[in-house]
Amino acid sequence: MLMFLTVCKLLYGTMDPEQKPVVSKPFYPPQPLPAPPELRPVPPPQAPLPPTVPAPPELSGSPRPSKKERYKSILSTILILLAAPLVALALTAYVFQSYEVDGPSMETTLQDNDRLIVLKLSKNISRLKKRVYLPARWDIIVFNRPATANSEERQLIKRVIGLPGERVVVRDGFVTVYNKEQPNGFNPDDNPNYSETIETTEGNIDLTVPENEVFVFGDNRNNSLDSRSFGTVPAGDIVGKLVLRIFPFKSTSINITIKLALCG
Repeated sequence: MLMFLTVCKLLYGTMDPEQKPVVSKPFYPPQPLPAPPELRPVPPPQAPLPPTVPAPPELSGSPRPSKKERYKSILSTILILLAAPLVALALTAYVFQSYEVDGPSMETTLQDNDRLIVLKLSKNISRLKKRVYLPARWDIIVFNRPATANSEERQLIKRVIGLPGERVVVRDGFVTVYNKEQPNGFNPDDNPNYSETIETTEGNIDLTVPENEVFVFGDNRNNSLDSRSFGTVPAGDIVGKLVLRIFPFKSTSINITIKLALCG
């Protein structure tokens, strides 16, 4: 017992009976302070980037032409440019040609300044076949009139009235044609396509059309220089026959034009 008291005295000391016991407070270890928030540097504001242009898509197809192919292309273009005027000249010389009427001798069928297309192909085909080209009755033809002492060589346009071997008579204001089919004669002006304006035909003619020649009149009989004055027209002087009149659309006419002297 004594030993127990001694141990208690050593542990807790001498305690006065009136002294209140000291109650020891519980020990709490210090709590660590919270870490300050991390500070991150703010990047400076940047200027907006320009819009990006998408790259062009790759072109698919054949590769670039070689130098030899480029030369061939240039050469073909040059040949086309050189051939175009030659083709135009060939067409004008052998196929068709544009003409402009100059004069009143074919009124009212054709008027002054009318634009015409004259076909030459039939004449040239006959020449290739070594045949004589002869137009039909009532065809309107263009022919070369040789130069005379009083006039230069020029091209005229008239209507075919008499054919080779036929007898043409102009008397008392009328025209009569005699041939094997109609030995009693007929009036070639009985044609509604042009005869409405023909009132009379002046002159006193009685001739037989030679072989490979034609007899021509202007539709304006009182104001026309035709076979009544210079005789029949040889087939070799015929250029072609009228196939189309371009009027009044002058902008569509071919630029290569020749004035037709209509003698009046």
